Amino acid sequence: MARFELKLPKMGESVAEATITNWLKEVGDKIEADEAVLEIATDKVDSEVPSEVSGILVEQLFGKDDLVQVGQTIAIIETEAGATPAPETSSVEETAVPVAAAEIEKTIEAVKETVTTAEDFSGSEKFFSPLVKNIAKEENISLNELENMAGSGKDGRVTKEDILKYIEDRKSGVATTPQAVETSKPVVEAPKAVQTPEPVVQKSQQAVPVSVNGGDEIVEMDRMRKLISGYMTASVQTSAHVQSFIEVDVTNIVKWREKVKTAFEKREGEKLTFTPIMMEAVAKALKDFPGMNISVDGDYIIKKKNINLGMAAALPNGNLIVPVIKNADQLNLVGMAKAVNDLGNRAKAGKLKPDDTQGGTYTVTNVGTFGSVFGTPIINQPQVGILALGAIRKVPAVIETPEGDFIGIRQKMFLSHSYDHRVVDGALGGSFVKRVAEYLEAFDVDRDF
Repeated sequence: MARFELKLPKMGESVAEATITNWLKEVGDKIEADEAVLEIATDKVDSEVPSEVSGILVEQLFGKDDLVQVGQTIAIIETEAGATPAPETSSVEETAVPVAAAEIEKTIEAVKETVTTAEDFSGSEKFFSPLVKNIAKEENISLNELENMAGSGKDGRVTKEDILKYIEDRKSGVATTPQAVETSKPVVEAPKAVQTPEPVVQKSQQAVPVSVNGGDEIVEMDRMRKLISGYMTASVQTSAHVQSFIEVDVTNIVKWREKVKTAFEKREGEKLTFTPIMMEAVAKALKDFPGMNISVDGDYIIKKKNINLGMAAALPNGNLIVPVIKNADQLNLVGMAKAVNDLGNRAKAGKLKPDDTQGGTYTVTNVGTFGSVFGTPIINQPQVGILALGAIRKVPAVIETPEGDFIGIRQKMFLSHSYDHRVVDGALGGSFVKRVAEYLEAFDVDRDF
């Protein structure tokens, strides 16, 4: 029999960790190759971790709600043969160890005896994940401190974020040393905003509110809503939000789409919506104004080489997700339509991969889908701008002609541009959204798709 280490796989650019949300297999269960063993969640996407081999699950190294780093071993699977064996916990036989190596081991053991053994927290009745324990050992945090630390995880569990905040506050002199008194537990304050703040999901330490009249329903936020809440709050606290608005005449686009949409679907097998047309204009404008295709890291500005457009999409449960169209400026209208439809359909079906939501450099959100004329969207950090597309409406408008002006019916919409005034001034923010409008109004009605 061989022992195979099931590791947390790499899930895309910049994804370094994930939370275990559910074990699909228990210790002793038989597992087939490519069969899902557990479910995990990153900051945006839920997915499954399959087994690379067939065998029996003999050990789960992490529990539900634990935070695991990419590359860490999360389970041990016992196979018939041929799998990479996990390191054995039993000691190596002395006869198999060369004399020189044996002497080195004796020296190491002698040194270990002179070092104070680190606290293993085994005497605590509370559960702490291996990651939290390791951080506590490295920072010399006592069992008393750890037990009295305020946790924001499920059932008050101390998370990685909680202990890092505590360490930071302790170094700055903010944290209070826990006392061994049950009625006096210190409260860990939220830390300062870092260069690119991560969402802080706080769980109230107070009792659940009770309905006064008995008719109200109290529902706890789900995991994704807590993450969204943290991201939105962090973004508002980080970026100096400023908005510019412009009205656009899209009559030519509406007429052209109506004329070609049937032929487009017949030839390409894809529905032609307004979104890819808008995305095409945004990608062109970003090439003209690369100062909008940047991100901020503390006092540094990072100029992005690629134009990766995020498209905010509402999920059936009401939550929001932002899949990303990579290298959007290199796509023609057909390619853009296929990318938009593919990401939108997989988002609704819950089939997005972690990499599908990573690497965005600018975001577009279609508030007009729900009938909104315009909106003031919150920037998707660490980007510096987000464009909201309002509803297309028939409105009376002044039409200028060589023979004079007259009132006519036109199809118009508002573009709402939110941008980070720390690094984008009004001239750049306003010029960018104006260029998008110019591309839309100059749309060629005789173009092919």
